[in-house]
Amino acid sequence: MSHDDLRRVSYDANMELASSGLVMGTFGNLSVADQAARVFAIKPSGVPYDQLTPAHIVVISIETGEIIDGSLRPSSDTPTHLELYRAFGCGAIVHTHSEFATMLAQARVPVRCMGTTHADYFRGDIPVTRPMRREEVEQDYEKNTGLVIAETFRTSGTSADEVPAVLVANHGPFAWGPDAAKAVENARVLEYLARLEWRVRTIAPGAEPPDDFLVDKHYLRKHGPKAYYGQQE
Repeated sequence: MSHDDLRRVSYDANMELASSGLVMGTFGNLSVADQAARVFAIKPSGVPYDQLTPAHIVVISIETGEIIDGSLRPSSDTPTHLELYRAFGCGAIVHTHSEFATMLAQARVPVRCMGTTHADYFRGDIPVTRPMRREEVEQDYEKNTGLVIAETFRTSGTSADEVPAVLVANHGPFAWGPDAAKAVENARVLEYLARLEWRVRTIAPGAEPPDDFLVDKHYLRKHGPKAYYGQQE
């Protein structure tokens, strides 16, 4: 994919994100990768969505982290996206400060898998990272944010493909997917599930999660080689 094509895909996805209700002001960012070319395109820092154009989008090398095309400074979260592309090999990443997911992130509360609505998209709880240490915040903060996210999945044994989202403690949500459309969809669903989680914790603090076999049934009927949900191609 050419840089111009990648910029256009990233721009269109950022516009979809802006209209989703998941972001306000200049909060949030979205990037799209061409993993074969080892580059990704990301929104520039501080540019309002209503002023954004495809030419503003900045192209970054996944190998070096350097700007390889673009005249503006990329999003301040670019080092976080870079570490996630390296760790997970995904095709797009969305970061928002959506209300309910951010509320749970600030409370350091994971989004538990409490039913089949959750399991249709995520095969288990959406985790919250550990709090970042002083030295991680004071030096290379954004890079360390990505490393702490990767650490959360590595140490817990959680699959970043089966649970393509995370809450960064005291910060907010990140979601990803194989392409921009799926990453935005995952971010939308994450916010919906966070709202459900808040309500479940409010009305039934002692509610028990479902058995794993029910979670697996709902997840695997939509994902993987034996999926049978929807129409066959």
